[in-house]
Amino acid sequence: QVQLSESGGGSVQSGGSLRLSCAASGHTYSSYCMGWFRQSPGKEREGVAAIDTDGRTTYADSVKGRFTISQDSGKNTLYLQMNSLEPEDTAMYYCAADRINYGLGPHFRYWGQGTQVIVSS
Repeated sequence: QVQLSESGGGSVQSGGSLRLSCAASGHTYSSYCMGWFRQSPGKEREGVAAIDTDGRTTYADSVKGRFTISQDSGKNTLYLQMNSLEPEDTAMYYCAADRINYGLGPHFRYWGQGTQVIVSS
């Protein structure tokens, strides 16, 4: 059983930075593709960034150049470094895992509970 737990969310002003973490148990990152997703009220969940088992990354156009996905296999932790945050980035952020590479698609099997990010102008 794969379990994911996000942390690092909070409230920041526009232009600020946050780093989200996703701690995993029950699997190793080398075996799973990982992704970060976000959802704000009234909107569908959208893929933000993903990393496959070879370390290749994919980003949504809206966050390219501002967000960076990375992982520390030794700590079994996934990260999302978010810079130059904008009010439009306000959402609940989730990490997800699956053996299949879905890229930014929503079909990941395992999900965390989410961490809230609020960006004020």
